Amino acid sequence: MPTSNASEIVALTYDDIIFQARNRAYGAFVLRKQYRPTLSRALGLGIGLFVGILAAPTLYARIWPAESLNSKQSMTEVTLTKLADPPTELPIPLPPVEQPPAVNTVRNLPLVVLPEADVVDDNLPPTIEQLKDATSSTETAEGAGDIDVIAAPEATVPTAVEKAVEAESKTEAPFTIVEQQPEYPGGLDALRTFLSKNLNYPKVAASAGVSGRVYVSFVVNTDGSLTDLHVLKGIGFGCDEEAIRVMQKMPHWRSGKQSGRAVRVKYNLPISFTLE
Repeated sequence: MPTSNASEIVALTYDDIIFQARNRAYGAFVLRKQYRPTLSRALGLGIGLFVGILAAPTLYARIWPAESLNSKQSMTEVTLTKLADPPTELPIPLPPVEQPPAVNTVRNLPLVVLPEADVVDDNLPPTIEQLKDATSSTETAEGAGDIDVIAAPEATVPTAVEKAVEAESKTEAPFTIVEQQPEYPGGLDALRTFLSKNLNYPKVAASAGVSGRVYVSFVVNTDGSLTDLHVLKGIGFGCDEEAIRVMQKMPHWRSGKQSGRAVRVKYNLPISFTLE
């Protein structure tokens, strides 16, 4: 009896041990029994299909060799058909080129000293009357007369207005920074004295209690005159107009210089309006 029990224990598998005290009719026991054989068959089938796909080109080449294919292709008859030559196109005639009409020409050869007996009319140079309606050439010929001769305009003396316009168009743009800045005659102290004597405080600004600075921009020309007067920043109440009026009364300034040459310079000047 002990020997038979030992043989039974040896014959048991892992699945038998697991399902020893369980219901084997449930289905899990059968599935575990069939798992390994099914897996082996699937693996073998997959390997076989893979090897078959790799060997398919070789088998195809052995069954249908390339020589037989080439022989079949060589047996195909090919019929060559000669295409008709394209029709020869006739050259398209070009319209005749019209020659430009010739102008009147007068024979005018280099002057040669001849004896008086050999001098004839053909050797004489053309006159001024003949050259008015013709050009100089080696032969005298009559042209078609279809060419319009464009005469050069006559030189005219420019008028005073044209000279002024020309001089104005050549005026250089004013500089903003130069080597020697323009200056009021006498310097800044003389400028303050001029403004204090000539500047009138507007009554509207005084009654409103308005004070501040009016910035005036102008151009000092090469002769020292002031042009292009305008207010950059004002305070209103008549102060802007008063600043322009005083600037127009100013004498000529000393012009600015660049490289030792008098030039036009743009200048900005603040004028203060202060209530005392």
